[in-house]
Amino acid sequence: MATTDHRKQSLYFPEDMLEEIQREATRQDRSLSWIVQQAWKVARGDIRKMPSVNDVLSPPPRPAAPARHLPR
Repeated sequence: MATTDHRKQSLYFPEDMLEEIQREATRQDRSLSWIVQQAWKVARGDIRKMPSVNDVLSPPPRPAAPARHLPR
C-alpha cells in the first residue's frame, strides 16, 4: 500500500481567491487542501505549457550564419 506524504506547506492566495476556494470547499464539503489538489490535477497540463521565467528572459537564439562556399 502506498503511503501519503503529509508535509506541511504554507501557500498564499489573494483574499478574493481564497474566499472563492473556501466557498467551493464548503459547497463540496471538502477541505481547502483537497480543492487545491484537485485544481492542480486538472490544470497542471496547461500550466506546464506556460513558458518559464528563463524562457521569457533569455535572449532569442541567434540565427546560424549562412554557409559560405569558398571558390576552388
